[in-house]
Amino acid sequence: MKKFEGMLFCTDIDGTLYSDDRSVSKENFEAIEYFKSEGGLFTFITGRVPLTAKEICDAIHPNAPYGCINGGGVYDHVNNKYLWSVTLPDEVMEMVKFVDEEFPEIGVQFNTLSNIIFTKDNSAMEWFRKITGVPNVCCNFWEVKEPILKIVFAHENGEELDELALALNSHKMAGKFDFIRSEYKLYELLPKGSSKGNLLCKMAELLNVDPQKTIAVGDYNNDVSMVKAAGMGFAVANAVDEVKQVADYITVSNNEHAIAAIIEGIENGKFRVK
Repeated sequence: MKKFEGMLFCTDIDGTLYSDDRSVSKENFEAIEYFKSEGGLFTFITGRVPLTAKEICDAIHPNAPYGCINGGGVYDHVNNKYLWSVTLPDEVMEMVKFVDEEFPEIGVQFNTLSNIIFTKDNSAMEWFRKITGVPNVCCNFWEVKEPILKIVFAHENGEELDELALALNSHKMAGKFDFIRSEYKLYELLPKGSSKGNLLCKMAELLNVDPQKTIAVGDYNNDVSMVKAAGMGFAVANAVDEVKQVADYITVSNNEHAIAAIIEGIENGKFRVK
């Protein structure tokens, strides 16, 4: 039996797998290849949709489907199809209308099965397009006809998003949806029950992996549920406190080859399922 056979390793991308310069270090890449060669399944769970996940697929060549949309889908990148996904109900448009009227400076994007659509632009959305490379596909809220997987609100000022979060969570329809802060400039509205943690469990089920043999590592608020749900949950040293508090282990930072450090630690027995 190979060393990592039966294990499923899921990593967050930005601030975790990626160094601050948005690259995968040589040390991480080699460790990932070694993990796969020894029978392990290596992939990622991200807030990205498939449109913006191709770059990371080409960089690390996951040998299992990946999780996307912060808990909303499992995507088979080999056959270019969703294995599982959940979409928002039509009544979400009432929430969008509320944000449009009460927070006119907030940018809005719709993530559908096949596209990212900018329904209200601002400087934070321009920043998003710059770092992701997605085209500026835009239209009115009401013109979007595809099923919506998630809605992303954006603003350069994090305090403005704090106010938005408070308002959305106090809305009469708040119980029908989930919300997560995925980045300082981004706040997301998701289908009820969507989370990276639930998606990790769904992926283990689809891949016939023992949940106790799952490994997850992350750095930000949207990674908390995933790190908590894993058989071995890791926070990188640069993670926010909320992730560190639920992690089984805290490893080195994203700039110090965290993935390689975790794989080495599992191999030598430093890290074990608790």
